[in-house]
Amino acid sequence: MKNKNLTNAYQIPGPNSEKLLKRRNDNVPRGPFNTAQTFAEKAKGAKITDVDGQEFIDFAGAIGSLNAGHCPPKVVEALKAQIENYLHPCFHVMMYEPYIELAEKLNHYTPGNHHKKTFFLNSGAEAVENAVKIARKYTGRKAILSFERGFHGRTYMAMSLTSKVKPYKYQFGPFVADTYKMSYPYYYRKPDGMTDDEIDQECIQRLNTFFLSEVSAEETAAVIMEPVQGEGGFIVPSKNFVKQVKEICTEHGILFISDEVQAGFGRTGKLFASEHFDLIPDLMTMSKSIAAGLPISAVTGRAEIMDAPGVGEIGGTYGGSPLGCVAANEVMNMMIEEDLPARANHIGELVRKRFLSFQEKYEEVGDVRGLGAMMAMELVEDRQSKEPAKELTQKVIRESIQNGLIIMGSGLYGNVIRILSPLVISDEDLIRGLDILESVMKNQCTLRR
Repeated sequence: MKNKNLTNAYQIPGPNSEKLLKRRNDNVPRGPFNTAQTFAEKAKGAKITDVDGQEFIDFAGAIGSLNAGHCPPKVVEALKAQIENYLHPCFHVMMYEPYIELAEKLNHYTPGNHHKKTFFLNSGAEAVENAVKIARKYTGRKAILSFERGFHGRTYMAMSLTSKVKPYKYQFGPFVADTYKMSYPYYYRKPDGMTDDEIDQECIQRLNTFFLSEVSAEETAAVIMEPVQGEGGFIVPSKNFVKQVKEICTEHGILFISDEVQAGFGRTGKLFASEHFDLIPDLMTMSKSIAAGLPISAVTGRAEIMDAPGVGEIGGTYGGSPLGCVAANEVMNMMIEEDLPARANHIGELVRKRFLSFQEKYEEVGDVRGLGAMMAMELVEDRQSKEPAKELTQKVIRESIQNGLIIMGSGLYGNVIRILSPLVISDEDLIRGLDILESVMKNQCTLRR
């Protein structure tokens, strides 16, 4: 039976948001989605206040862009100081030190002790596009392999590598040539009677067969993989699977690109998710939480690979903007000095424990999974069929927002609740947010008998 005692605390949209929403609908196309039908006025740490004075606990973190929180004081102060000096001389016209400083930090802290180089762009999709360009230039090969349920962005190369038709790819084709999708283990949905090891081996076998049946390994430039799938539903592969993919790449001279756009910067309990798998990528793409919400992205990789493009062959007018670099330098300092990856592990333990309690109580909670503070639960109509409960997931999200908790979904089937709260969230706010979510679950889900 379901509990119907929960009352919505907030009016969404409120009167001020209602006016802005009309202006939004009159002037902005419908394409950009909006999780909450309200407008922010100010934000700090893990809380957002809207234009109607309603305060929300933020479990979405700007889709994982705010591991350091909203408006971290040191970042804000550094930005104020930078604004007084210069805004954008453009790195391609006159260089500036914050760009070099940030490159040095990422070269140092990303996995591997080899000589690395880094350059900067504006978004995660741009980082992916440029990692592919570099890989093709270095190897002289064309084919790029990505994985089922992977998400790499909305520009044409990134969209071609992404594995979800609606809303990302529907009627936007044709897509970029020489891009292919490989199998990625989804342990919760593996066939009955199959072990995790067996599903790993089946995926690896399909990869090896692909080189025989579709494109030879000698024509494959790179494999791109999210070490933890983000939009795909926070699916964590086994260390063995990742290791075998990397070994195949090494054997055939294929570059391994680790897409850390969502999983990086402390989210999974290590500075970079690749570290969980002892993975040393040839190239790494980063964005989102790199700069506390400012638009900047990075490609870091082996120096000889990064140097493959000639002068002027990679870059962009706004890539590595001074403000983005200054913010990112302060975020990197926070990550190390405040040990935010350790904080992520603590957050993850609290969330996992609570989600597992939901799984015990409610029929519709089929799976709980994640690494560090990158935690999720998958909702299903029933545990036997595992039919995705997309409608229920949307109801849980809407009702949570109406009660002061901003939360988001994910997954190929749209039935996964994901947690991307800032890593600076207090235990008190984290627990209060989980309490709100539990109240909603009680209202929307079926108690187990």
